[in-house]
Amino acid sequence: MKYIKDYKENDRMFDIYLCKHKQSAVTKNGKPYDNVILQDKTGVIDAKIWDPNNAGIEDFDSMDYIEVYGDVTSFQGALQVNVKRVRKCREGEYDPAEYLPVSKFKIETMMQELMGFIASIENSYLHEMLEAFFVKDEAFVKAFRQSSAAKTVHHGFVGGLLQHTLAVTRLCDYYCTQYSVLNRDLLLAAAICHDIGKIKELSLFPSNDYTEDGQFLGHIIIGTEMVGEKIRKIDGFPPLLANELKHCILSHHGELEFGSPKKPAIVEAVALSFADNTDAKMETFTELLENSSEKGWLGFNRLFESNLRWTGLE
Repeated sequence: MKYIKDYKENDRMFDIYLCKHKQSAVTKNGKPYDNVILQDKTGVIDAKIWDPNNAGIEDFDSMDYIEVYGDVTSFQGALQVNVKRVRKCREGEYDPAEYLPVSKFKIETMMQELMGFIASIENSYLHEMLEAFFVKDEAFVKAFRQSSAAKTVHHGFVGGLLQHTLAVTRLCDYYCTQYSVLNRDLLLAAAICHDIGKIKELSLFPSNDYTEDGQFLGHIIIGTEMVGEKIRKIDGFPPLLANELKHCILSHHGELEFGSPKKPAIVEAVALSFADNTDAKMETFTELLENSSEKGWLGFNRLFESNLRWTGLE
């Protein structure tokens, strides 16, 4: 099959893709059309069905696998497919693994490294809490390995939550070699747990969409509650340590306007917020460059609030 990332303007599309989203709409002239988002493991692309009543357009819905025939065009700087024909596919015509975006790093290798960090935690209470999640809770581990870290912005792929968590933990471990004031056990435990709420905030692929819990509470509150639940089952867990750990999770976005209920009040929370922001921003920029077909100036990006440029490696 031809992957979405390989398409260019004026290409002809004729292959099977996952319909991640479908929505009917009406033009200014009152003519019906369909907005569709096609997905494979390399990314997504917008598509338009301008004549949904055409005999060549079979009935299909979101999360169906469809064979698409159409032309790849460019609209406002982004690729778009003008769909001419659609056929709904039967099970066995496609391999679901080809349609789920997956981390470029091996899940098992990343998990082993994360478990190494957990093994290095010397505080018995924090170590027991982490093992309650990552050793004894099989359902949690399965979801954690498969979850993304976001719907769209960064690490939006299978294994994305694990990849992001590991990167943040690595950064925090490095900070501890540079700043002796940091409590390594507390900081690394917070780094490992800071986004665990995302396993309940977002559904697993292929939908990878916000759940009811995600819409009402968000991953920061969910994750804090999850940690609190494990802590209550550990006899003698120091109340101050519990509050410090939960505070790090609650404040890891750094600012109230970025979704944190609290601003960082301890040095470990400051370090965690910087590590989280660093990895999120670097991965976002990396994905932007990897998905760009052009070098040089890439235009204005809302997240960075700047016109971005790819310098490239000549």
